[in-house]
Amino acid sequence: MAKFFIDRPIFAWVIALFIMVMGAVSITQLPIAQYPPVAPPSIVISATYPGASAQTLEDSVLSVIEQEMNGSPGLFYMEAVAQANGTGQITLSFQPGSNADLAQVDVQNRLARATPRLPAAVTQQGVRVDKARSNFLLFAILTSEDPAWDPVALGDYASRTVVPELQRLPGVGQAQLFGTERAMRIWIDPAKLLGLNLSAADVTAAIRAQNAQVSAGEIGSLPNVAGQGIAATVVVSGQLSSIAQFGNVVLRANADGSTVRLKDVARIELGAQTYATSARLNGKPSTGIGVQLSPSGNALATAKAARAKMAELERYFPQGMKWTVPYDSSRFIDISIKQVVLTLFEAVALVFLVMFLFLQNWRYTVIPTSWCPSPCWARLPHCWRWGFRSTC
Repeated sequence: MAKFFIDRPIFAWVIALFIMVMGAVSITQLPIAQYPPVAPPSIVISATYPGASAQTLEDSVLSVIEQEMNGSPGLFYMEAVAQANGTGQITLSFQPGSNADLAQVDVQNRLARATPRLPAAVTQQGVRVDKARSNFLLFAILTSEDPAWDPVALGDYASRTVVPELQRLPGVGQAQLFGTERAMRIWIDPAKLLGLNLSAADVTAAIRAQNAQVSAGEIGSLPNVAGQGIAATVVVSGQLSSIAQFGNVVLRANADGSTVRLKDVARIELGAQTYATSARLNGKPSTGIGVQLSPSGNALATAKAARAKMAELERYFPQGMKWTVPYDSSRFIDISIKQVVLTLFEAVALVFLVMFLFLQNWRYTVIPTSWCPSPCWARLPHCWRWGFRSTC
């Protein structure tokens, strides 16, 4: 084989250049990630059961979903995590090489069979199915120098304006908010409920009945009487939107005309949806957003797109609000790629120096340095046709 390439130097150079061009084209198409894709593709199912303990969540929600997931094509193993704040996750790992899109469709179909057996509070909150890696690509932190923007306000702003924008970026599997949104909080006084012979179930039923969006219908719609020429839609403000409106919810109407309202037995405020998560940056209250990479996402491109999107949204931030990225795993990837390129050039330089040291001839040294596939420098007498002089 060596003699074949030595006798055909032009053909050898053509093959060498072809390999170099193919390598240069292929390196731009390779997926870039912090870790190689040796881990199996995973699908994450997230459920929320407000007020439930970890054991209740495991028994009534996670175990029901796990039963339906058994038998999914390509399922390797699954892991369930139930937390004390009423949130839980099931991570389904599939065999390496499985199609993550088809696996997600199958998981959603199986979840639809388990949904009727879940508690009503869980189905009302919604069960999410995401296709994302378990590790985080980067964390974006929002802070504000204005005292009016407390962690609850920052979390509500991030949930409404920042998180949806990041979720739409290509390569992002999931954007998780490490903060909280605003919510109407009702703090019930048990002593007052007991004195009025009421229960927490009565409060819940009254709020559900009097805080509902209904379709009131239309006046003068078809079929109408002869000569009717006007039709009007009836608009009813069914859903409550302020503290005063929630406070006027009637819990019980007595026979003497008196009423017991929600404000009589509870303290109502516009607070946080959950108090289980808090974030700080340099000791200051803040809100974090964790970006997880999709199984087929490019880490460098996704991190660059996330930073560009945050820079774009910064123009619309309120006065005093800033953003920063304290953790970004794509930096490690970028440094690794640069080190690989540096090592490649160092290897070429060492090969050139070693070959020149032993051959003592510039022309002979160019052959192995140029990645010639044939060891023609070992058969120097045959290289006369290349115009090289040999002392062998």
